[in-house]
Amino acid sequence: MPVKSKVRTHRAVSPWLFLLPGLAIVAAFSLYPFLTTLGKAFTDARTLAPGRWTGLENFRDMLQDEQFWVALRNSALYVVLVVPFTVLLPLLLALLVQKQLPGVAFFRSAFYTPVVASVVVVALIWVWMLDDRGLVNGLLQLFGAGPVDFLGSSWLLLFSAMALTVWKGLGYYMVVYLAALANVPRELHEAAAVDGAGALRRFVSITVPAVRPTMVLVGALSSVAAFKVFSEVYLMAGPTGGPAGQDTTLVMLVQRTGTGLNGRTGYSSALSLVVFAVTLVLMLLVLRADRREERV
Repeated sequence: MPVKSKVRTHRAVSPWLFLLPGLAIVAAFSLYPFLTTLGKAFTDARTLAPGRWTGLENFRDMLQDEQFWVALRNSALYVVLVVPFTVLLPLLLALLVQKQLPGVAFFRSAFYTPVVASVVVVALIWVWMLDDRGLVNGLLQLFGAGPVDFLGSSWLLLFSAMALTVWKGLGYYMVVYLAALANVPRELHEAAAVDGAGALRRFVSITVPAVRPTMVLVGALSSVAAFKVFSEVYLMAGPTGGPAGQDTTLVMLVQRTGTGLNGRTGYSSALSLVVFAVTLVLMLLVLRADRREERV
C-alpha cells in the first residue's frame, strides 16, 4: 500500500480508536438500557417473564391509573415550587459570599456542606427534626404553638421534602453562580453607583443580565432534577409514598411497579418513557424561553 494511502487511513481510523472505549461505555450503560426500556414499554413483561407485544396497552392503563395522576401531580408541583427557589436563592447567596466580609470562608463551607453530605443522612436528620417530638415541634411548643404533623400530613410531607431539596442544592448552584459572577466587570457596578443606582437597581440591570445564561442552565438542571426526584421523598415518606401513597412521585412509581418478583417491568418501562419525554420537554421549554429573551 502506498505511503500516502496509509497516512490517510491512519488519519481516518485513529480518532475512532481513541473514541472507542468511551463509545463502548455509552453503548453498554446508556444506549442499550434505553433501547431495552423502549422495547419493553410495549409489552406486558414482568420480572421473571419476557412478556408479549401489547402495543399501547400500557399507556392506556396509565391513563386509567389513579396513582399515575397522583404521581404526575406531585412531580409537576415539585418543578413549579422548587425550581424558582433553586434559581434565585443560590444567586443571592453567591452575591452574599462574594463580598469580602469577615468569616465569609466559613459561610462558604457551611453552605456547601449539604451538597457533599449523603442524602440518606440528611433526610434522616430532617425526619428527626420534623418528628412530633423533634426539634422543630419543640421550638414551636416553646412559643405556645401546638405540634405540627409534618410527616403525617400528605401536603406538609411533600412541602417538607421540597424544602429539603432546595436546602441541599443551594450550595451546588451557589458555586455555579460564583463562577459566573467572577466574570462580571466591577467597573459596571462602580459606574452605575456613580450614576446613583441603588443595590436593587444594579442587581436587576447589571447582575441578572450578566448571569442570565447561568440562570438558564440552573433552571434546566433543577427542572430535570425536580421532576425526577426520588431520594428525598422516598426517605421521608417511605416506600409507600406517604399517607395512602399521596406523596408518590413518578420515579417512585417506576421503582415500585418495576421491582419485586411480580414487578410489571413493561408498565414500569412505559412510565420511564413518560418521565423521559416530560424532562425532554422541560429542557426544550427552558431553552426556547431563553432564546425569546435574547431576541427581545
